Amino acid sequence: MNDIFIEQLVKKKRTVKDRVIFIAVILMVILIPATFVILATHKLVVAYFIYIAFFLLCIGIWFIWFVRSHQNIEFEYQVVQDTLVVSKIIAKRNRKEIMKLDVRTVDLLEKGDSPEIKKLNFVKVYDAAEHSSDDKNTTYAVYQHAALGRCALMFNPNEKILNGMKPYLNKDIVLKLFYKR
Repeated sequence: MNDIFIEQLVKKKRTVKDRVIFIAVILMVILIPATFVILATHKLVVAYFIYIAFFLLCIGIWFIWFVRSHQNIEFEYQVVQDTLVVSKIIAKRNRKEIMKLDVRTVDLLEKGDSPEIKKLNFVKVYDAAEHSSDDKNTTYAVYQHAALGRCALMFNPNEKILNGMKPYLNKDIVLKLFYKR
């Protein structure tokens, strides 16, 4: 049998929460040094506050870059033989493996807007989708974890990833997903 290795990279879209955090950081970087400059112009306070304001502004600019770069998140899906490996890449520097899933244990593979998915309760949901609130494009892989119970993986696989998983999926899932039966 041929060795299977397929990978896909999905960039997570920024959410409203990410934008609010970024705006709050910018406001903080502007307001705190400005407060020190205003205090330095007051006659009762030491003029060294201007130096402190400049130092805080320099640190604040670095902090803005740090927050913005850590909001760049990508997910990597790898199909290696019968295993799906999902990794999270933060700021193109830090890689963390979120999970390994034996494709043979998948009980259900459906799009998020499916009524079957909405009825189910999960002990743990692994979110590796490009946009968590977008139910139409997100695929759920439901499986039984030995220690946790029923779990789900939210992800956005392309056709290559699904075709790499196909030989190891349950026949009912293959018929429903690929042949629409």
